[in-house]
Amino acid sequence: MNRKLIYLLTLGIFVTATSELVVSGVLNAIAEDLRVSVALVGQLITVYSLSFAVGTPIIVSITAKLPRKTLLLGSLAAFLVGCLLSGAGWSFETLAAGRAILGVSAGVYMVVTLGSVAKLVPPDKIGSAMGTVILGFSIAMVLGVPIGIAVAGWIGWKAIFLLLAAAVLLVLIGAAVFLPRIEGDAPVPFRRQFAVLASPLVIAGLLLIFFREGGTSVMYTYLTPYLQTILHMKPSGIAVAMLILGLLGAVGSRFGGYAVDRWGAVRMIAISLALPVAALAALPALKASLAATIAVLAVWIFASFMVAPAIQTYFVQQAPQSVNLIMGMNTSLTHLGIAAGAGLGGAAVDASSTVLYNPWLGAGLLALGLAVSVVIWSAQARRAKARERLTA
Repeated sequence: MNRKLIYLLTLGIFVTATSELVVSGVLNAIAEDLRVSVALVGQLITVYSLSFAVGTPIIVSITAKLPRKTLLLGSLAAFLVGCLLSGAGWSFETLAAGRAILGVSAGVYMVVTLGSVAKLVPPDKIGSAMGTVILGFSIAMVLGVPIGIAVAGWIGWKAIFLLLAAAVLLVLIGAAVFLPRIEGDAPVPFRRQFAVLASPLVIAGLLLIFFREGGTSVMYTYLTPYLQTILHMKPSGIAVAMLILGLLGAVGSRFGGYAVDRWGAVRMIAISLALPVAALAALPALKASLAATIAVLAVWIFASFMVAPAIQTYFVQQAPQSVNLIMGMNTSLTHLGIAAGAGLGGAAVDASSTVLYNPWLGAGLLALGLAVSVVIWSAQARRAKARERLTA
């Protein structure tokens, strides 16, 4: 396994993930500079997510036969354009257009990177490689967003995108020089590519993704208000807690890649979903204890990130001939789940006037995803055993 190439691709994930996450931390600065409302600036997150969710699977599916290096370089070049357009910041409309380009290009880059990693490493190292790549997203949460917020306060929010443009240019040059030729998917008719979506095992994975991201988003979107209003933490304490949780997420992602190579994707998915269900279900009852709540949140975050390499490996195993299409659907449902979870979490807060019960809603969504998947996996296993008996 060429670790330098994996780290180069991971750096690209870090840069693209930072572009996605950093906006939520500088909404007020953008609104003040462009003289628009914070609510309107908040729609930049929606523009990014919808572009990511809708544009990624379309582009990935129609370019399935292209060499992966060509598509990677193209997505990085488009991302560079999106950064420059966003950094120009002439108007809200210009920024929205830049965000749309960033959303699509980041989505394509992520999908193609995950698919390429599966072809760059031996089968028994896929989980570890996936864990390393996904670590780029975790590091973006831990370092990328705080650094971006600091840059915005120091020299302005536009500089964030110009710095991201410089960083992605380095990744683009490195990929052009060092990345080998990686073939696209085998020539499969467009209709047959989508036929893989009829597989019960693939459907199970996609449903799991949607409910998992929805359940996580219900809690994560409102984690800061939870720490403020339920645990009465001060801003400095929240910052420390978020840093610790982010670091645990990064460790969880790395451990998840190690574990899936040894214990299998399905087993790790089941474990990594059962733990957050139990953790979130217990949270409201622990509100009187800060230490216990932080400990349970640590378990939730660690397990939530631990599952990511297992899910990516699962899709590679279930649809090796259509890996880029499935990865595209995976990332689309991820962003749709995040949006749905944030919306449900907001509705729950409006209905109850507190964030205390959001963990229960999140646990319910996660349990639903796990239950649906277990039912499908069990039915598929029974069918396989029945076929074995008939052929014996």
